[in-house]
Amino acid sequence: MRVFLTGVTGYIGGSIATRLVREGHEVAGLTRSPDTAHALVERGVEPVAGTLDDAAVLAREADRADAVINAADSDHRGAVEALTTALAGSGKPLLHTSGSSIVGEDTRGAGSDLVFTEDDVRPDGPWKPAPDKAPRVAIDRLVLDAASQNVRSVVLCNTLIYGHGRGIARDSVQLPRLVAQARNSGVARHVGPGHNIWSTVHIDDVVDLYLRALADAPAGSFYFVENGEASFADMTQAIADALNLGPAQPWDIDSAIAEWGYEPAVYALGSNSRVRGARARAELGWAPQHASVLDWIRHELTAA
Repeated sequence: MRVFLTGVTGYIGGSIATRLVREGHEVAGLTRSPDTAHALVERGVEPVAGTLDDAAVLAREADRADAVINAADSDHRGAVEALTTALAGSGKPLLHTSGSSIVGEDTRGAGSDLVFTEDDVRPDGPWKPAPDKAPRVAIDRLVLDAASQNVRSVVLCNTLIYGHGRGIARDSVQLPRLVAQARNSGVARHVGPGHNIWSTVHIDDVVDLYLRALADAPAGSFYFVENGEASFADMTQAIADALNLGPAQPWDIDSAIAEWGYEPAVYALGSNSRVRGARARAELGWAPQHASVLDWIRHELTAA
């Protein structure tokens, strides 16, 4: 199978590409840099010059491929419009990457009992996204709606991903921000009291689900990608333990925003995002193997 992959130089996309190549698939990956193009060739990936703004390039590669995986910018509507238009009527798979911050509650480090299932976020359900996340949800639904145009479209809504990447990019998004701050300051910090909880999943389990979805997911499927959960207080303390620092400390939201920016501080690190992903297990036989982000932080975070 020939797979066209956006985000191939990133953490998720690069890990998916590595597994696809290992299993004998032909992978073409979008890149804007000659330097990364060379690195992709070394990894068995055919580089495609362009960006998410190059609708003609996206359409051409979607036409050439047997399947498309969008693992780049979850908020780039133009790229999704170009891909869904190009794939209309083809019956080909289109896997789109989203994130569970769509259900994130802005609690500034306070906890919450709310837990979301895939049924809760159906377009015809009562749930409404926060205004900051409404555009991403609209893109997710644009992908799902492509099923009515004979596209085998699937949205994979990832939770907090941990583990070292298998491609060019080694690090994920959320934990590395906490680690960098702790290393630079000598103090591991969480937003507010750190009682906020995120569902979590290991990168290898993420990749396994993408390949299962590529092969067998029904058109119009939406999957939460999760296996376990942890509070930020527990994760930052595990980081402190791994780095041989003292106790993790609370941080006021203004200082956190100054360090990380508004969206990362408020949503990626300060919100609750608790979800349950039963559908991938039931429909695709997904059986994730890694269940504890805290164990990974304590034992593998600092590994080369």
